[in-house]
Amino acid sequence: MNRRALLTSAAFAAAVPAFLSMTAFAQTAAASGDTEKKHADETKKVGSLSLATSRVALEKASDPMTKEFAKWEVAEQETIADILKSMEMGDKTEGALKPPSQTEVEAMLDAEGKTALDKMKSASGKDFDKAYVTAQLDGHKKLLTIQEDYLKVGQNREHLSVTKLARGQIKEHIDHLDMLMSKVG
Repeated sequence: MNRRALLTSAAFAAAVPAFLSMTAFAQTAAASGDTEKKHADETKKVGSLSLATSRVALEKASDPMTKEFAKWEVAEQETIADILKSMEMGDKTEGALKPPSQTEVEAMLDAEGKTALDKMKSASGKDFDKAYVTAQLDGHKKLLTIQEDYLKVGQNREHLSVTKLARGQIKEHIDHLDMLMSKVG
């Protein structure tokens, strides 16, 4: 009987640290998941406004360079939205791009974003170009801050990798938008 009690105690003593380690890992993973979700939600919110206004700019921009930027921005934001959605779903991903519908994009906008989009839709000509470039520059600065804040605390390798790529593109776009602003502003 003593041998059984001794073996049971030894097994229990060995299992407790492993259990505690698993519990700590689960808590860290949950916190990590919260961090990734917050980052994705913030990125999608600001990115959705960028996408919505860029889709409008494809039709309304009068400056050819502004229209060209809008084309690039639509392609990029549709890709980022698709990537973030597939990362959240955790499903098997596909090579084919599944851009969000206009309804999905507008559902991501808060009241301020909806107001900004409506205001943009009512502008035309050079006023539209200036308003669009100004909004894009402001949005890209917000996106850059979101990415840099996440890079300080993020733990998910894939999410961090996508964020690093996005940060580089955002910096390039800010430079490009500064040049456009000097032209249309």
